[in-house]
Amino acid sequence: MRDKAAYDTLKPMGISSWKTELQSSIHHYQDLAEVCNLKLKGLPASENKQSGFPVKVPRPFLSRIDINNPADPLLLQILPTIDENHVSPGFQSDAVGELNKHLTPGLIKKYHGRALLIATATCPIHCRYCFRRHYPYQENQASQDNWAEAISALRKDSSIFEIILSGGDPLSLSDAKLEKLIGLLENIQHLKYLRIHTRFPVVLPKRITNHLLDLLRQTRFRTTMVLHINHAQEIDDDVEHVLHKLHLSNLQLLNQSVLLKGVNDDAKILTKLSESLYLNHVLPYYLHLLDPVQGAAHFDVDEGVARNLMEQLRINLPGYLVPRLVKEIPDTLYKTPLI
Repeated sequence: MRDKAAYDTLKPMGISSWKTELQSSIHHYQDLAEVCNLKLKGLPASENKQSGFPVKVPRPFLSRIDINNPADPLLLQILPTIDENHVSPGFQSDAVGELNKHLTPGLIKKYHGRALLIATATCPIHCRYCFRRHYPYQENQASQDNWAEAISALRKDSSIFEIILSGGDPLSLSDAKLEKLIGLLENIQHLKYLRIHTRFPVVLPKRITNHLLDLLRQTRFRTTMVLHINHAQEIDDDVEHVLHKLHLSNLQLLNQSVLLKGVNDDAKILTKLSESLYLNHVLPYYLHLLDPVQGAAHFDVDEGVARNLMEQLRINLPGYLVPRLVKEIPDTLYKTPLI
């Protein structure tokens, strides 16, 4: 159980917008340790060691953490530790081989028919296992100033039928900027599908405004929203509410998770996650093996263990609730299914 007084300090006070809630996020590991009642042992010795990938956690996500449990599965996803400073063989900064796949700054084409637009460098939460934690956003994001170049490249390549908005998190953009960007994309006739990869509905539910819902409902695109939920504990009443609203807006809702040691590497946890997702109109889509990004090796789960977990999920769940176990291998033409 959470300590009531400490829990109340994590909740945003009064009526606030998603932008003010985002501004009130925790940004320093000392503050995170204090709020979550943690001892500083095992945390980085100095803030400078984490300056390249600082702490960032919005308070709605913090409010779901059991502050009396140092092994809380949500806490482990956002808490920097000294393990991040270990240099691990086989782990690298460009974990999925993106940097040589740019058509223009921020526009990546790795797979047939699809292109990915780094719409922003900003994300509402910094997950410690993020495969883009070392990504050079300064040189490789399709910011509003660079949209023209990316749009031109998309217009010239008629083989692309799906555009994927990523980041950072594309919902970090304001509704007005998203509306402008989607409008530009809608004018490219060979684009049929829009996919949005986002953590916002889970970590900061207020981001799902009525204006945003109207925009996504009215676009000509067949639109898919891919969420990123690793544990059923991430889904509280506020998240359930926005997932229901997204479902009513005719979006296809999918979820991808990362298999993380100490967080969700357990068949019961993964079973409960799939069931919780489906009850909230979201289909389990991918269960990713950890992308080998430098600084995240302590989250890695052995491939054999992952295969055994999948066997248990097939026993526990109907087939449509079993996510596909995949691994991303640089320079391959698709995500590699493992079982």
